Amino acid sequence: MLPALGRLLSRHPWRFVAAWTVLVTLGALAASGAVGEGLFQRLQPGDAPQVQSPARRGQQVLDDAAPGGATAQLLLDGVDPRSPAVRRVVEDLTARLMQVPTVLAVRSPYGPGPAAGTGDPADSPLVSTDRTALLVTAQLRAGLSTPAERAALGEVTARMQDEARRLAGARALTGSVRGITDEINKQVPEDLRTGEVVALPASLLVMILVFGGFLAAGLPLVGALASIVGALTALLGFSYLLDLDSSVVSVVTVLGLGLCIDYGLLLTSRYREELRRGPAGALERTLATAGRTVLFSGLTVAVSLAGLLVFRASILRAIGAAGLSVVLVALLVALTLVPALLALAGRRLVRPGVTQRLPVIRRLGRRLGDVPPERGAFSALAAVIQRRPVVPLVAVLAVLLIAGLPVLQLRLVSSGVALLPLSSPSRRLFDDVAARFPRANGASVTVVSTWRPEQLARWAQDAGLARIPGVTGLDPVRVQANGRQSVSVLGIRTAGTRTVGSLAVPDPTSDQARAVVRAVQAREPAGEPLWVTGQAAFVDDFLDDVRARAPYAIGVVVLATFVLLFLLTGSVLVPVKALVLVVVSLSASFGVLVWGFQQGHLGGVLDFTSTGGVETAIPVLLVALGFGLSMDYEVFLLSRIKEFHDAGLSNDEAVAAGLQRSGRIITSAALIIVVVFAGFAAGKLLVIKETGIGLAVVVAVDATLVRLILVPATMTLLGEWNWWAPGPLRRLHQRLGLREASTSA
Repeated sequence: MLPALGRLLSRHPWRFVAAWTVLVTLGALAASGAVGEGLFQRLQPGDAPQVQSPARRGQQVLDDAAPGGATAQLLLDGVDPRSPAVRRVVEDLTARLMQVPTVLAVRSPYGPGPAAGTGDPADSPLVSTDRTALLVTAQLRAGLSTPAERAALGEVTARMQDEARRLAGARALTGSVRGITDEINKQVPEDLRTGEVVALPASLLVMILVFGGFLAAGLPLVGALASIVGALTALLGFSYLLDLDSSVVSVVTVLGLGLCIDYGLLLTSRYREELRRGPAGALERTLATAGRTVLFSGLTVAVSLAGLLVFRASILRAIGAAGLSVVLVALLVALTLVPALLALAGRRLVRPGVTQRLPVIRRLGRRLGDVPPERGAFSALAAVIQRRPVVPLVAVLAVLLIAGLPVLQLRLVSSGVALLPLSSPSRRLFDDVAARFPRANGASVTVVSTWRPEQLARWAQDAGLARIPGVTGLDPVRVQANGRQSVSVLGIRTAGTRTVGSLAVPDPTSDQARAVVRAVQAREPAGEPLWVTGQAAFVDDFLDDVRARAPYAIGVVVLATFVLLFLLTGSVLVPVKALVLVVVSLSASFGVLVWGFQQGHLGGVLDFTSTGGVETAIPVLLVALGFGLSMDYEVFLLSRIKEFHDAGLSNDEAVAAGLQRSGRIITSAALIIVVVFAGFAAGKLLVIKETGIGLAVVVAVDATLVRLILVPATMTLLGEWNWWAPGPLRRLHQRLGLREASTSA
């Protein structure tokens, strides 16, 4: 099939290029919002990984009984709440806000109701504990559409800012939950552009060194840009089927970019190699060998992402489904657009480029170029390893295990607004409110019931909720009603804070809060309309789902990967060895993630404040994506070793020759993808930083310590046993005919 595709592309390259040009143009217009609603306008808030559970049901019951909709807040700092001038400004603001048709109610220290406290405004819960700041909140009417809600919040916050300017010396901060969502969604494309500005020029420089010219270096990048547009278009389509949040877009876009650069680099290098043997049939031979490697690699990455579909959490299923489509886009680009461009470039790809006139580039190209000599640094490294394979094997395993030790302290959190940098106005507002207005904050754990208030209060007393370790207080039971539905609500205050600058901010997903959730759930009366909800409950639900379904996901991925690697190599032991080495590589990456983000050692370098943990979904994503990328390089290396072994070389000779022939491409591809991921870590959103650094470490460790040292060492120790398979499986592999035709390696 692939050789036939190569012949077709050789005869009609312009047709494929023209088709891709049309598709990319239409995709860019659709994804950007130039025609209709764009992708980034359709992103949903991603405050916590969602698993359908009793806690989610309780939150839905609470939301259905809400009397109003979204709320906007104004924090006036540096004021005296007892000042008549301050009171006059706030009362004027209240009157102006109540004139807005979409506003349902306004609360301030001076208004009626509980917010007013006693006769002294300074005693109100809407006054800070140091009595130098106050809050004004405006709640919108329920049932507004998203555009109407966004417009209403904009009008309300504008009026808040206008009135606040009347108070000289006061600092005013305004914001809303919708504003946080919009700010995160706005930051996503900015972070992606930041990553591209860093990654693409660096990638171009690396490929100029590898290929020695702009033409050969530019073709993989053209494919990568087409892949990005295709990925965003695919995600736009998925946004009509699934809720997509910012982390989904950033993860799968970066994945598509990295894969397409990898595949373009491999195909371009192999095509140049085949051109030197003879231009006739060069593209056909390229797709028969490197194209086959790309196909197996893409299938392996797709398998690792398919494992995410086993979970119930919506964010994991969304990344799994969207990621599969992005891998498909990367494969289509790599197997059609890039080869068509190669066919158009032809023999110009092997002519010395303009950059070869520069002595430094020329010397580096000879050392780092994509066409290595038969003997060189990588074959010499293999020879050293093969003399005493146990020593490097034990040494590298020790280093990786030590690097992975911090993972024993892994703590998962759902940060919400803390995903934004400290410089964000929304982040400053919500951190200030959380730290300085404790009585105005909602409780960490909420119990919702359709019981009467006195019945819920009596149950709380009989169940001993106030005596649960970690509980710091119980709020009075309140009724939430909107005329259609009515529920009783009990707030449970818990211990646990995190430090943000000089502020001690309550942590709604603290270890204490999660322990309280489990203790309250254990006291729930069976079959009664009572639910325990809140962020801590959502995090526990997510982790319970991961623990329950991870064995099935791992089983699917391991079995499918084993089958793919068996079809590639005809061996049973090589796939087992590959799976074991991936586990070791991932453990080291987890250790770096905990050390850098949870413990905060990378905070100064990457400009973030640690939230005391790693974002809840990151470990699962790191396993899925890291596994796929690790197998990517495993396939690159094994396919070349297999070529040499099928050509008649012994196991050790094939390993040395395969490493020598593919080492430069693997390290160059890894360097590029590390630059890509590290570039996205330069963004501002914490979840993108964690994803970028985590995957960069996975790739760096895998392409150096694992592929260049552990693989040759283990394959040397196994010897010819590397290629062993039981008789029935060996005959099956031979009948399937999946071995490459000889191309003189």
